[in-house]
Amino acid sequence: MDEAQTVNVEQLEERRQTVRNKFHTLLETRTETLALFSSLIGMRPFKPEADVQMVLQEFCESLVDYSASAHFQLYSYIESDQERRTPVLELAGQYYPRIAKTTRLILEFNEKYESEERSGDLANLDQELAVLGEALAERIQYEDKIIRAMSTR
Repeated sequence: MDEAQTVNVEQLEERRQTVRNKFHTLLETRTETLALFSSLIGMRPFKPEADVQMVLQEFCESLVDYSASAHFQLYSYIESDQERRTPVLELAGQYYPRIAKTTRLILEFNEKYESEERSGDLANLDQELAVLGEALAERIQYEDKIIRAMSTR
């Protein structure tokens, strides 16, 4: 292998490691969000008590962090033309509009429940968590398909 090939192999391995690190960060934030989601669901029936408010606030923060992490760790990488493989770009093009729809739902949920002043009314929380849970499950499926495609050599 000549010097140019060695440099290309090293650059390729460096790019792969960068992508693996991005996936790891995304999966960490996702796992934290799902754990808080589960904790919150376990507090049913919801009452405006301090422990419910605290977990709800943590969940909102984690949910926004997860959504931002997905954008910065996955989609911005694709959008910045660092990803060149056609199958990955096609999958991203197919699923990104659906993922963006869940991002809007996440932001709306966060806007409603982000602060104690706003989250005092928990009458619809159970129903809204059910809708959000379905959207997150769908989003995770799409993200995982993109991640698998990006992980393929």
